[in-house]
Amino acid sequence: MVVDDEESIRLAIGRFLRSLGYEVVTADSGSAAIELLGSQRFTLMVCDVRMPGMSGIEVVTQASAIDVDMAILMLTAVNDAPTATEALSQGAMGYLMKPIELQDLEAAVVSALRKRDAGIKRRGVERMIREEVALRTEELERERSTLRGLTVSVAATLINALESKDVYLRGNSQRVADVAAAIADQLGLDPDMVEAVRIAGRLHDIGRIGISESVLNKPGALTAEEFDHVKDHVRIGVEILAPLRHLGHVLAFVQDHHEHWDGSGYPRGLSGDQISIGGRILAAADAYAALTSRRAYREPVSDAEAITLLRAKVGSLLDARIYDALKSVIERNQSLLVFIDDPHV
Repeated sequence: MVVDDEESIRLAIGRFLRSLGYEVVTADSGSAAIELLGSQRFTLMVCDVRMPGMSGIEVVTQASAIDVDMAILMLTAVNDAPTATEALSQGAMGYLMKPIELQDLEAAVVSALRKRDAGIKRRGVERMIREEVALRTEELERERSTLRGLTVSVAATLINALESKDVYLRGNSQRVADVAAAIADQLGLDPDMVEAVRIAGRLHDIGRIGISESVLNKPGALTAEEFDHVKDHVRIGVEILAPLRHLGHVLAFVQDHHEHWDGSGYPRGLSGDQISIGGRILAAADAYAALTSRRAYREPVSDAEAITLLRAKVGSLLDARIYDALKSVIERNQSLLVFIDDPHV
């Protein structure tokens, strides 16, 4: 397409390019050129810079957006370096001065078409690479997901065997996982993070395998030495899970699940936002599950009592935002149970 407001130039360039075997369409203004681009595709555009109405620079900008593959040559009677620079930056492949020798025009057209072909091939290769990377990434994520699922399944079997030895702990890790995931969802965390929290809840006490059963099942208060022994389950759990790098955030969440908001927890004595979001969530879910479960030394408390007791732990054990999310989850679940149990429903 030849775009120029001077008819004589349009006719001369069009005649010459046709003699070289090109099919040529002309436009007498920038707006006419843009209109043509809405209905046709062109290999190359030769465009005047200074025209009434829409300038050549405006044409280049819009034309490049419409058809990224089209080659563009600018043609002007004014040697203006800033304009030339702008035209080239907007996508033009050449800047030609009027009057132009026909052989120079032919050489510029051939060069621009070669650049166009090279650009199309490059973009094609880039597109293929992006598609291949996306495909490989998807396959890798599927493999990672499968491996993660297998890992959790194996670990869950180990945890179930561990919990089966203690009637008071049976199903505890699953309860913690479910409550923790519900809190994470209530907080608006993305689905991947919610799932990481769920997995961490399932695995958080895997380190108990290294703790003496006599200490775990002791009905009375623990001595300082016994409590230090119990605290070691976090380190053991982290060591068990550490080689499983595909678990991502899960390892940090497990490591932090006994950290306290005020810094009085273990194993690292972290406080506030130093504690991973998953660790803070697990601390709340674990505390709630412990209060509402039967133990050898006490009966379980109700959900309402648990929420009241945990409110007193905000600022010490619990992050206030996590507590509010837990409270909302429990109250919502209670409302659902009332709805389901209503004989009139």
